[in-house]
Amino acid sequence: PYGVTHAYAKAAQIGGAQVLRHTRVIDLKARRDGSWDVITEGGNVHAEHVVNAGGLWAREVGRMVGLELPILAMQHQYLITEDLPALKGQKELLTCIDFEGEIYTRQERGGVLLGTYERAGVPWSPLQTPWDFTQSLLPEDLDRIAPSLEVGFQHFPALGEVGIRKVVNGPFTFAPDGNPLVGPVRGLTNFWVACGVMAGFSQGGGVGLALSRWMVEGDPGADVWAMDVARYGDWATLAYTNAKVRENYSRRFRIRFPNEELTAARPLRTTPVYERLRAEHAVFGDYCGLEHALWFAPSAAEATEDITFHRSNAHPHVAAECQAVREAVGLLEISNYGKFEVTGPGTKEWLSYVMANRVPKVGRIALTPMLNERGKLIGDFTLCRLAAERVFLICTYAAEEYYRRWFERHAPPPGVTVRPCAMQYVGLSVAGPRSRALLQSLTREDLSSAAFPFLSFRSLDVGMIPALVGRISFTGDLGYEIWVSSEYQRALYDLLMGAGAEQGLKLFGGRALNTLRIEKSFGTWTREYRPIYGPYEAGLGRFVDLKKGEFVGRAAALEERDSGGALRLVTFTVDAGDADASGDEPVWHDGKVVGWVTSGAYGHSVRQSLALAYVPAALAGETSGFEIEIIGERRRALRQSAAVFDPEGSRMRA
Repeated sequence: PYGVTHAYAKAAQIGGAQVLRHTRVIDLKARRDGSWDVITEGGNVHAEHVVNAGGLWAREVGRMVGLELPILAMQHQYLITEDLPALKGQKELLTCIDFEGEIYTRQERGGVLLGTYERAGVPWSPLQTPWDFTQSLLPEDLDRIAPSLEVGFQHFPALGEVGIRKVVNGPFTFAPDGNPLVGPVRGLTNFWVACGVMAGFSQGGGVGLALSRWMVEGDPGADVWAMDVARYGDWATLAYTNAKVRENYSRRFRIRFPNEELTAARPLRTTPVYERLRAEHAVFGDYCGLEHALWFAPSAAEATEDITFHRSNAHPHVAAECQAVREAVGLLEISNYGKFEVTGPGTKEWLSYVMANRVPKVGRIALTPMLNERGKLIGDFTLCRLAAERVFLICTYAAEEYYRRWFERHAPPPGVTVRPCAMQYVGLSVAGPRSRALLQSLTREDLSSAAFPFLSFRSLDVGMIPALVGRISFTGDLGYEIWVSSEYQRALYDLLMGAGAEQGLKLFGGRALNTLRIEKSFGTWTREYRPIYGPYEAGLGRFVDLKKGEFVGRAAALEERDSGGALRLVTFTVDAGDADASGDEPVWHDGKVVGWVTSGAYGHSVRQSLALAYVPAALAGETSGFEIEIIGERRRALRQSAAVFDPEGSRMRA
């Protein structure tokens, strides 16, 4: 690493950069024009931009500007063997990861490097990194990794035939999910981070390329959400980071199953109805530190899911939840959405500029993509217009910090306020053919289709509870989303549960919702909607209003509409056996990989395994000849020309 670091520095100097060695940064001061004073031991430097690439000291650099980054250093050990006779005269060995042994190996000159991410990982300097820790290593502690080393010598017997040349124990940094933290920081003009890069050799080039494009062109040029610093909010505290990093480190070489929920740092954030859902035997998932119900078990003893690549013990219970929604009425907590409220003179004009669709009339809802300048999808929003100058925005909860940063970049005019609502508004949704009857029994407002049609939104009282109610549902069925201040959620839940008994009301969770939305070919953020897809490729062209005037990404969207785009989002039915696609499986056509699955599930309403996938536009009209590879086996797949459930959308408009 030492030699490579100096090689990078030399290349930078050739390109015109100045490298100051042995020059510690003491403080950072922002100027009004967005530039920075970098205060060092050797004097001050005036910089247009500051990049926090502080490595082990990234937390300390962040604290100079009031930023607490979710980063923790872990001690990591490996050993290097003496030369192996079997390697003499051979080509260099490939790097090997042994998932069963949870170890890795690579050739190191004539010997082999053997390392592990042990389950009993130890954080290093968890509160503050010493400034004088330079070019240093930590004391050896082979006893801690002895069980892993024993496995390594069993799996690779040749390593036990030679001695150990060197043992290395040193710290390196992780974010809670093990991915880097990269990008601009909201609220700090021209301040960037590039830290938590635990695998500098393999990740450094990509991080540098994305960051340089971002700084120069205003966009990283690819989908870098998995390493965007905006994926974490204030909830990622020092203690949370410590717990999650230790968990992630211990699982570095363990395969995570598609239905597996990790347990560290939980429960952290809960909604007012959490205990009520728990009493109904909810099995919870973790979404940005927030607990949300995945499915409901018939008893507390059964409220555990077997982790598997196949259909789990949750399958029949999710089926019952889906049946209730399609035949009667289901109740779902929807607090795990992002929420904003935009108010003030100029609200309509500003939203019309940052969103691709037209702002709806008062009392109505509009669905809209949000595009970047390249015309790629960076969000899908529900715009609910309560008044001429008041619009309620519903979006992806995980991206709320990302959207705050985007709205800051495209700042509204004076007088327009964009307020993140976070958990100030929490929600419950009722969906299914009896949902209208249930809600009508609790309000004096006329909820008939004539008086309260599809995509209506207004304030009304549900029992004694003031609420915002929209006639919309991600299930694709008749349904209503009910938003209330957090102090009312328990009362609303009790009211709906009590009145719903005679309507056959049943609780349902995120697993059922995923199935129901795939039956309707509805996409979702980070799956079908990502910054590598355009709106016409994703089937959202009908929500792009090219006639309304200028908006962010309009020129690129117009070009995509005229060219048709390179990809198409399509729906498949799959002969899947006892395992369904879940995402990222390859799509084959005539013996070649041509696309990839974005989401998959068993469609209980149609009794077929389903998958949403992107394929080349040239193949999007083909029906047969496709296969989807599930757990290493290709399964026949048929492209569907429309959603497999209620393709005309008559049920949600009923």
